[in-house]
Amino acid sequence: MKKYPIYSVQNFSCNDIHREFYVNTFKEHLKSHSFIEEPHRHDSYLMVFFTNGSGIHEIDFDRFDIKNGSLFVLQPGQMHHWSLSEDIEGYVIIFSQELYNLYFGQKKINDYNFYHSIHNRPEMVFEENEMLKVLPFFNLLIEENKQNNKLQLDKLLNILDCIHIEISRKYSETYSHQAHSYNIKIDAFEQLLEHNFKAEKAPSFYAEKLNITLKHLNRICNEILQKTATEVIMDRVILEIKRMLIDKQLAVNEVAYKVGYDDYSYFSRVFKKQTGFSPTEFRNAVR
Repeated sequence: MKKYPIYSVQNFSCNDIHREFYVNTFKEHLKSHSFIEEPHRHDSYLMVFFTNGSGIHEIDFDRFDIKNGSLFVLQPGQMHHWSLSEDIEGYVIIFSQELYNLYFGQKKINDYNFYHSIHNRPEMVFEENEMLKVLPFFNLLIEENKQNNKLQLDKLLNILDCIHIEISRKYSETYSHQAHSYNIKIDAFEQLLEHNFKAEKAPSFYAEKLNITLKHLNRICNEILQKTATEVIMDRVILEIKRMLIDKQLAVNEVAYKVGYDDYSYFSRVFKKQTGFSPTEFRNAVR
């Protein structure tokens, strides 16, 4: 049975000083890390910016066309792989949440709108004139990383934060995720969901924990995510089932138990209703 790997920053970084931060041009990155073209996950944050070439990038079972200006931001735990053209070029950055949050203190990495939610799109496409705003920062990262200067990590992290600011502006313009009081509740909902979705699938449970009515939770989810609370919960459950199924480490009935379904027949019906496949059909199709 094949198990898809989970990579840490240390799998890529050969820098003993900055083991929680990695930056490289994509062409150089591929020379020593060709294994990343196979499906895998990261326990850290990943940013990839493509400046030339084409291909397909699949992230948690969604497929995206790679083009000049494609920028992808992945959160820990998301599964991805890609198929790339020979002339692919760009940049890759990998960093741990702990490093970022400790350095910036009061500001946390998931304060940025594009990291708010697992339902956020991981892709943005920068037009040629927009690329001019972010390219200098990626080049600065590469140049600084080659040096052995005092306060190097400080500079690298501050340049990374400049990139995050430009992405945040672009993301807000593209997907209209403006600052909104509902975002605070959505963030709290999804944190609760991440810790409880295997055991608790009733939206009333989350509404009670958030000290709001179920009607208000549904209103928030519809406003921000265009989904009901039940749909948000089920999306997270189905994503986890898919991840477990393609890892192929567990029998299908064991997957059902791991995500909180004691009745295998019910589990199978739920999965087929949401995906159009039985769990076994999905596993075989991915294979």
